[in-house]
Amino acid sequence: MSTQHAQVKTLLLTGKQVKKLLDMQHVLGAVEDAFKHKGLGKAQMPPKVYLFYQKYDGDLRTMPSYVEDMDVSAVKIVNVHPQNAKNYGMRTVMAVLVLINPRTGQPLAFMDATHITDMRTGGASAIASKYLARPNPKILGIIGCGNQARTQMLALITQFGRFDEVRLYDIFPEKSKALAREFRRHYKDRVGKIKAVKEAKDAVVDADILVTATSSRAPIVHDEWVKPGMHINCIGADAPGKQEMDPKVLKRARLVIDDWEQASHSGEINVPLSKGELAKEDVNAEIGEIVAGLKPGRESDDQVTVFCSTGLAIQDCLTAKLAYDAAMQQKVGRFMQIVL
Repeated sequence: MSTQHAQVKTLLLTGKQVKKLLDMQHVLGAVEDAFKHKGLGKAQMPPKVYLFYQKYDGDLRTMPSYVEDMDVSAVKIVNVHPQNAKNYGMRTVMAVLVLINPRTGQPLAFMDATHITDMRTGGASAIASKYLARPNPKILGIIGCGNQARTQMLALITQFGRFDEVRLYDIFPEKSKALAREFRRHYKDRVGKIKAVKEAKDAVVDADILVTATSSRAPIVHDEWVKPGMHINCIGADAPGKQEMDPKVLKRARLVIDDWEQASHSGEINVPLSKGELAKEDVNAEIGEIVAGLKPGRESDDQVTVFCSTGLAIQDCLTAKLAYDAAMQQKVGRFMQIVL
């Protein structure tokens, strides 16, 4: 028996390359596919595993997944360090991903997954809004003007085509003002008015879609601000103790999560669940069940709908496959023999 082994080469892709390879319209399709496969029980996706670096106010998550009938598998490693920007001039969230060949276990690609994380998180909100928001939303509110706000905006404008008004709020007013200027340059043809607002309430009242993308540990959005018919995408709560919504909003809404295990542990519902302000029965569906047609989405015009996103490994997996396929087609990246 020969001891000679075939050379195993792995495609290396940098963040800049991945950014050029990914198109939001395609990412929306990948995210919708990911939700559908989860809803139909056709994906392996253990809950995220966390390491907590408490003395540095940070954490690390590993996210393995396998979409069985598409034969796509990946493992993402991602950090969240909220003090990075202030202390080191670095991003809060950084990630790398290994795309695996399920047949052999070969690492097909090793890539920066920071942009993948941004894009698929924006994509998750847009797909949830497709099923849960009222048709033809006019006013979009975004609370939290960090990196994620950009891909939330890109995904939602890709999904809906245009908005009459976009309102931006951040606890640091210079961030919301700078983002408003940036959005006016990028979206002047597709948004009537883009403005930075002084209070969180101003971003919420009368919005058709609201996105919360902060690292808050106390409610920012109060129940009395939320009008009938509003859809809310809760993006920021992604670790135990984080919370952006008044639990009363969750209680009266059609409440949709992406994954029970993750959401109950670290999503928007984790704090109210632990305090007894919310019960498992208050959760109406997982988004995958709605996309797969197993449960209804929005049921009436006046219904308040809430999507709590924790981020699914299968979203990263299928988005990374898009980047890999585009890289192979366009001959982008560099092959290297990492594995002996």
